[in-house]
Amino acid sequence: MAVTTYTVTGMTCGHCVSSVTEELTALEGVTGVDVRLETGAVTVTSTRELGLDEVKAAVTEAGYELAG
Repeated sequence: MAVTTYTVTGMTCGHCVSSVTEELTALEGVTGVDVRLETGAVTVTSTRELGLDEVKAAVTEAGYELAG
């Protein structure tokens, strides 16, 4: 089990949270996504280590950016 927290920029509302959650949940092995709109913190729980590139691609697909 892997738990990693990322910072996503550009989210401003509940729809933003839903979009990011949907895209990240679609990644293979992801079992949970917790998005904190106030801080932009996104914690992803998965059964495997996720590659930064695949997480970034999912966030970009949702219309937002991975900080850092």
